Amino acid sequence: MTDKKVRVRFAPSPTGPLHIGGVRTALYNYLFARKNNGVFILRIEDTDQTRYVEGAENYIMESLEWAGIKIDEGVREGGPHAPYRQSERKAIYRKYSDDLIASGNAYYAFDTPEELEKLRTEYESRGETFNYGCVSRMSMCNSLTLSAEEVQHRLSAGEAYVVRFRMPDNEDIHFTDIIRGDMVVNTSTLDDKVLYKSDGMPTYHLANIVDDHLMEISHVIRGEEWLPSLPLHKMLYRAFGWESPDFAHLPLLLKPTGKGKLSKRDGDKMGFPVFPLFWPYGETAHGYREDGYFPEAFINMLALLGWNPGTEQEIFTMDELINAFSIDRVGKSGSRFDPEKAKWFNHQYMQQKSAEELADLFMPLVKEKGFTPSYEKLVGLVSLVKERVVFVNDLWRESDFFFIAPESYDAEVLKKRWKDDSPAMLAALRDVIAAIDDFTPSVTESIVKEWITKGGYNAGGVFNLFRLMLVGASRGPHVFDIASWIGKEETLRRIDAGLARLTR
Repeated sequence: MTDKKVRVRFAPSPTGPLHIGGVRTALYNYLFARKNNGVFILRIEDTDQTRYVEGAENYIMESLEWAGIKIDEGVREGGPHAPYRQSERKAIYRKYSDDLIASGNAYYAFDTPEELEKLRTEYESRGETFNYGCVSRMSMCNSLTLSAEEVQHRLSAGEAYVVRFRMPDNEDIHFTDIIRGDMVVNTSTLDDKVLYKSDGMPTYHLANIVDDHLMEISHVIRGEEWLPSLPLHKMLYRAFGWESPDFAHLPLLLKPTGKGKLSKRDGDKMGFPVFPLFWPYGETAHGYREDGYFPEAFINMLALLGWNPGTEQEIFTMDELINAFSIDRVGKSGSRFDPEKAKWFNHQYMQQKSAEELADLFMPLVKEKGFTPSYEKLVGLVSLVKERVVFVNDLWRESDFFFIAPESYDAEVLKKRWKDDSPAMLAALRDVIAAIDDFTPSVTESIVKEWITKGGYNAGGVFNLFRLMLVGASRGPHVFDIASWIGKEETLRRIDAGLARLTR
């Protein structure tokens, strides 16, 4: 628990589909907020309009909704700190940029992109890296080197500029990350980052800090990729004279094999999604929802990629995750994504669901195939095959023979099981089955076994050929369950059809 009133935010940019690493960041924020009776905020950070992608914002919100991550304050929900879309907060940031300039913590810079690119090229030719900071700033075209009159003249003339943060010279910045502990960085290694542009839009750094302060964010839980920005952000809080939130930088999600972070390319290559939902724009991409994952399984899988509950428990409901979650049990090192483990989680949730729940999900697919079994019959079928499947769509693959009689027969089974006396044995089995009135699995099995014993037949041979007649292969649940489900008349029809085809 924490002494602060917990307010956390997930602040994605609408620049494309939301990666599952982003969903995990949202999840950890959500779990932390719920565990500490806090507030979970969704803020859309769309200050970079050049990278804005139509549809991405709705995609983010739909993804969180599907995953069961409930937003307390946000674009749709509203709240005391609205608006929650940064492009609608443009007017707010100018004041804070001006405050930093007035306090000497920031300055106007008029260097053109061409001039900066020329400098970078010159430095690179010497094997060096250009850094706009304490070493170079006094030789550049900015309000530190120009007279006040010249600066005012340029501003009045509408000349393009940026506002840069003035990083202190040669100062050790000490800061703490909840996950990574104490760190120190010397300011001489840092550049003077751009905070504000003459087009009226702030950069991420300024907008992020201002919004976190105004929205009273207590803890910033974000991806490891933002760790290099932490010294600047801590210095910005100091420059404004504001209390800094606590920071926690989450480890990366890593590729299943090899080095580096998990990417869409890995998913495309290995056949698994890296986005929560289907992405329909531009270069489309499949998602966990459309691939048949249950949202609870998806969230359970994500929660354990980087966080360790300290127990052997692997299956958690959302409420159990909330109760168990602790940010200090999130690891420092990256977590390797395992697509097979993701399937394992879905399989576990398949087994937890009742046959009735799964029949509700399966019925539309069965109807799409052209069949209309009763709900009760479908519930019975699902209970026979659910243990074998990972996804609802797999139910058809494991049960198609319940609906469709075989038109061919597995060659391997025939080679192993079909003997000279097989036609006579199957004809005799047919007569036994035709005489049974109570066609429940247990009664049918008992009568057939009694016939096998009296006739001196090989039980394995009978059952395997009986299955071959009904299914066409060596697959499926107990053969008498199949026979009972399709009914006596269909069972006899399939035996007749098999004998006709195989004894031509």
